[in-house]
Amino acid sequence: MVDQQAAAQCAKLCDSFYLYDERSLTRSAQTLRDSFPGIDFLYSVKCNPHPLIIKALAEKGFGADAASLGEVLLSRECGLAPEDIYYSAPGKTPEDLARAVDLSTVIADSPGEVERLQALAQSRGITLKIGVRINPDFTLYTANGSSSKFGIDEETVFSLLPTWNALPNIRIVGLHVHCHSQELDAAILRRYHENVLALARRFSAGLATPLDFVNLGSGIGVPFTAQDRPVDVAALGKSTSALAAAFQKEFPGVRVLIESGRYATSAAGTYMSKVVDKKVSRGKTYVLLASTLNAFLRPAVNHMVEGQNPGKAPDACEPLYTGGGTVEFLPLTQTQERETVTLCGSLCTAADIVAEDISLPRLSVGDLVAIPNAGSYAYVLSPTQFAHLPLPRQFFICSTGQILES
Repeated sequence: MVDQQAAAQCAKLCDSFYLYDERSLTRSAQTLRDSFPGIDFLYSVKCNPHPLIIKALAEKGFGADAASLGEVLLSRECGLAPEDIYYSAPGKTPEDLARAVDLSTVIADSPGEVERLQALAQSRGITLKIGVRINPDFTLYTANGSSSKFGIDEETVFSLLPTWNALPNIRIVGLHVHCHSQELDAAILRRYHENVLALARRFSAGLATPLDFVNLGSGIGVPFTAQDRPVDVAALGKSTSALAAAFQKEFPGVRVLIESGRYATSAAGTYMSKVVDKKVSRGKTYVLLASTLNAFLRPAVNHMVEGQNPGKAPDACEPLYTGGGTVEFLPLTQTQERETVTLCGSLCTAADIVAEDISLPRLSVGDLVAIPNAGSYAYVLSPTQFAHLPLPRQFFICSTGQILES
């Protein structure tokens, strides 16, 4: 639900903005924590690196899944301890590794990265605990693995374990697996979690040191359309927590981690933009918003992708494209009269269209249009420098009702 009072207050200050609601964050975070006893959660910072969101989730016990050195540094600035920051990304530079090892747990993404971490630790005269990201010999949907830019193939990991165990300055203490995002079927996710924990047992058997953590990755999706059935988080949590408890009985003290993905923040954010103009061209009505493509990329991508092959929705390509009909437009107007319009932005490009020939309540200049599910993969993906338009502002509604901007 859009907080219309808060929206009206923010609209007095600017024409386009994001509104994040701490109360929604709290509900999502509490749902996860209540549903998955014995499991720790990491916030996927790349979804939305707004400091107030990171801090709010940290207060609720979430660590950080960092996909860059910048996200490691930001997580530290937001008060997270190094032991609660897990740095997993392909293509880390030597400079990234040198700075990150003191601030986080580094997850090696390639055999070469393990070697670079060994050299770094040796040069400092320290013993470094790291994790390894594995590209498993299974996927979320199949019993066989596939090629990936992420992680090290499972068979390669097991062939290299004896060599890694002999490294004098490296101790491998964790593994990380992540195969897919935005899955709504709890049964599929449960089977995936079971497979990862089975892999962790095999992995642990080949390690010279005990496991400290197993990161099951992300995958829990959110509904975007009326046809989407939300994940049965209670059922998934019950089954996964039971699997984790059995694993932890075999391996006492091991942290079992799940990354929240977009689940924690998606519904907590709403993007809003004012109608700045309206016109008719050869019988077609155009409603122009202050900012669309440059401020919230995904709706424009939806329009472009689906326009290439009308009538057939292509496969999802997260996080840029989730699927057909996954963007909702909510005009904040009281009129009951409707009209068919093309909704677009003010950029000097024909690509700046977010919806074509859709029925909406009749809009006038000055009205606000809200787009929900904008709390993740929204501002962070958008080409805000296009045409040098004003940046969309970001507001945060505290649980007390106070509105902050940073």
